[in-house]
Amino acid sequence: MRTHWNEKRYYSLDYYLKEYYGEKIYKLALNGGMTCPNRDGTLDERGCIFCSHGGSGDFASSPGLSIWEQIEAGKSLLSNKQTGKKYIAYFQAFTNTYAPVEYLRDIFKQAISHPDISILSIGTRPDCLSLEILDLLSELNQIKPVWIELGLQTIHESTAIFIRRGYSLSCFESAVKELQIRNIKIVVHIILGLPNETKSDILKTVSYIGTLGIMGIKLQLLHILSDTDLAQYYKNNPFPVFQLEEYCDLVIECLEYLPQDIVIHRLTGDGPKELLVAPLWSKSKRYVLNTIQKKLKENDTWQGKLSRR
Repeated sequence: MRTHWNEKRYYSLDYYLKEYYGEKIYKLALNGGMTCPNRDGTLDERGCIFCSHGGSGDFASSPGLSIWEQIEAGKSLLSNKQTGKKYIAYFQAFTNTYAPVEYLRDIFKQAISHPDISILSIGTRPDCLSLEILDLLSELNQIKPVWIELGLQTIHESTAIFIRRGYSLSCFESAVKELQIRNIKIVVHIILGLPNETKSDILKTVSYIGTLGIMGIKLQLLHILSDTDLAQYYKNNPFPVFQLEEYCDLVIECLEYLPQDIVIHRLTGDGPKELLVAPLWSKSKRYVLNTIQKKLKENDTWQGKLSRR
């Protein structure tokens, strides 16, 4: 059992940040004005089947603002919350290494030069990490910590093809290796509830993540959003989506399959409420997290289980 369990009973991102930085740190969602090879015709023009028109950056700032202005705007939105003066610059919308390296150097250095930014977090695809870009990330990592967030979603090839992910598991593994060589922290995103995946399939993905030696993981509930191809598929081919209790139980089981030193960055997620088609119970992220927490407190036996990796 972890010797430093906090009140959440898992190694949460909040706990990790307080351990290393001494205070709660908020993410500022930024938009670098990039697109994605799944949207510009390089691989496809439709995007991943679940991806909204905002490219997972529905809550990010306007790309019409400079990076510095986006940071200040994000800080203003959080001004009513009790926080210190440290933030994570999170490049979230679309694929944030899908641009010429000099452009990336410019926007990323703008972010890390801001005195209130402690960490640079970049959401991207493993097939958009050339050696030149990897070297840039290594250079930036010497100035302030760099986290790379990779959207794996699933290890299962049939699902990857269905969701139009556009790269192989071996591509993902190569990117992880290159980032680890450069001592860059990695956070992997997976989606729970993808069509045709069983609980066993999901747990195999989670177990695989546990073998990688990465820093963190995001467990994301599948949100069906109205402006996506997934919404049309769901309308024409209804498939079962998780009920609240079922999802919360699955999340706890996923935690059992992960090493105790992996940081849990997310347990659910939240899509734009005005776009959400299903599951509608997920509109209240706080209620979902509270339900998971309640279940964890009711069943402490999972804490003593060894990782099954």
